Amino acid sequence: MTVTPRAPEAITPDPPGDTPRPLLTQSWLDLAFLHWAADQDDVARLLPAGTVPDTLNGVTYVGLVAFRMHRVGWFRLPGIPYLGTFPETNVRLYSVDEHGRRGVVFRSLDASRLIPVAVARAAFRLPYLWSRMAVERDGDTLTYTSTRRWPGPRGAHSRIAVRVGEPVAEPTELEHFLTARWGMHNDFFGRSVYLPNTHPRWSLHRAELLACDDELIRAAGLPAPTGAPVSVLYSPGVPVRFGRPARPGRIPTP
Repeated sequence: MTVTPRAPEAITPDPPGDTPRPLLTQSWLDLAFLHWAADQDDVARLLPAGTVPDTLNGVTYVGLVAFRMHRVGWFRLPGIPYLGTFPETNVRLYSVDEHGRRGVVFRSLDASRLIPVAVARAAFRLPYLWSRMAVERDGDTLTYTSTRRWPGPRGAHSRIAVRVGEPVAEPTELEHFLTARWGMHNDFFGRSVYLPNTHPRWSLHRAELLACDDELIRAAGLPAPTGAPVSVLYSPGVPVRFGRPARPGRIPTP
């Protein structure tokens, strides 16, 4: 069915609301954001029902985002130090639904802890995958490595190295579009749901891409990007709160 969404919400560097009763809490640390332009037809066939590719000036994007997840927790309970702390690399697309809600769609989320992977797959139907991973820092250079274990394709790998540069004083419209995302769309047992999130405004830095040997984008069902990414950014991170799945108009489910 063809979706004709309402006018998309404005792109805002700060969240449009708050999350007084979080479903999940966590921190995302030492993030490397790599983005390439993507074909809208390639993206559209991979999105949940009720969503279409979100575009800026007629272009949509695929993101490869590597970082350290820190202390995932439920509700207002303290985050878990070991099981809730691990490297992660995700492949994500940009979506908008018929209610104008902008979000991301995760095509894959590689993580190094098996129990959180199994829980996220079973409880939230998120495409988490168990991988052997590491994040290493040498001065202003960070290297993110990942080799997939389960469920597959086994051995799919990624290695990203970036050198952190100067802070971004005034992010461009594209940089806000790619990073200031206040929810995700997901297919939950055949039903499309929107899960809102809030966090402080990103602190972004320019970054130089030193190496990128990646198979995760192709493993996620997209053509492998050609050429250099159109955007490479780094952030030291933010604390994040996820709210309950929202109905149209941001009305949370009971």
